[in-house]
Amino acid sequence: MVYTEQALVQVARRENNNKRKYLVINRLQGKHIPVHPCEALSMFRALADTVKDTYRHERLLVIGFAETATAVGAAVACALDADYMQTTRELLPGVSYLYFSEEHSHATEQKLVKEDMDRAVGTVDRILFVEDEVTTGKTILNIIGILQKQYAKKINFSVASVLNGMDESAREAYNQSGIELFWLVKTDHTAYTKLAEAYQEDGRYIVCKDGRALLCKDSVLVGDNEGQAEKACMSGSECIWEDSILAGDNEGQAGKACVPGAECIWKDSVLAGRNEEQATKACGIRLERIRAQGRMDTRRLVDVTAYQQFCESVYQQLVSQGSLGGAQRILVLGTEEYMYPALYAAARLEAQGKEVWFHATTRSPIAVSAQKDYPLHTRYELYSFYDSARTTYIYDLQKYDTVVIMTDAGGDMDKGIRSLVCALAQCQNSHIILVCP
Repeated sequence: MVYTEQALVQVARRENNNKRKYLVINRLQGKHIPVHPCEALSMFRALADTVKDTYRHERLLVIGFAETATAVGAAVACALDADYMQTTRELLPGVSYLYFSEEHSHATEQKLVKEDMDRAVGTVDRILFVEDEVTTGKTILNIIGILQKQYAKKINFSVASVLNGMDESAREAYNQSGIELFWLVKTDHTAYTKLAEAYQEDGRYIVCKDGRALLCKDSVLVGDNEGQAEKACMSGSECIWEDSILAGDNEGQAGKACVPGAECIWKDSVLAGRNEEQATKACGIRLERIRAQGRMDTRRLVDVTAYQQFCESVYQQLVSQGSLGGAQRILVLGTEEYMYPALYAAARLEAQGKEVWFHATTRSPIAVSAQKDYPLHTRYELYSFYDSARTTYIYDLQKYDTVVIMTDAGGDMDKGIRSLVCALAQCQNSHIILVCP
């Protein structure tokens, strides 16, 4: 397949980011908008093919960039049979880091686990950085400079990206440094800021926190006054699940009072522990938890053969333990940096003849618009699975027979689970399977 800028690229507005006012949305990447998994994986493998013959006889370490390129990087590493690790913004216990930053990002701090880089540098011939999009190349030059200062061994570097928007001077800087560039599609960002600014931020902004779904006025959300935004929120019908209803024999009464898509206030005392299943059932939502055995974390250095076996194991646990039954239209959601295992499972389900879509939650606050040619129309604001003090987002949800959420988050995920389930309920999704450690 021949990929083009016109076919892949849509331009969106970043919210409250003066460093770069636009965001490039790739319709086949499976991050911000749903995609059929086969389309995403075909594009990622095509990117790997641009590199394969050049480095056939070298041992590669592929590094994917969090959060949007973690699945791209893993897929490229698998296609090249290379070692793999990703950058991260999460904190891991018992490790030290090499830090660098993304100048234009809303969440600038990125890091690599130093102990794993120490191991990898001694065994690989080349580090291949994989990105979804390279615009100036400054972020990658930043980390290359850090690695060159950190390690005495001469390291060869290359960069592969789905989209490359570097101008001639940026490409020349890489050429002079001996860093080879590979890409699928060359993009011209000259008009992107103007395109983004032409769109109105008049889409639907829905805050799904504390068990409530609040439809907010976009004019309020432009600022940072969360309290003011909540006061200005408009909600439809309201359903309050009282402990007295859910704890006793009045489950039927609660079910009549609350339907998916209405506003639901889930009291912590109800959802904590054994009452979670009863609480979701009372609102017409069936939530299954699958505790996946085994764990591999690409924030740490992994062998891709073992990593693919891990992804297959998680998929097998999903189909053997989850009630997928006759579900034909399925959404598989990853969470933030955790994308490739969800994409892998989605592709395996798709191979069974099901209609499957894939995308993921994200830290990126993107403006949404009601205009038809704009890529994103509805934004759901959530608690993060990884840190309830952090806000994450999901865009343009629809109704599916079954939604599968796959995460590697540990610890207390209750707020994150409730907020994402609440968002899914707005689109009448009533069967949800959560696959977690």
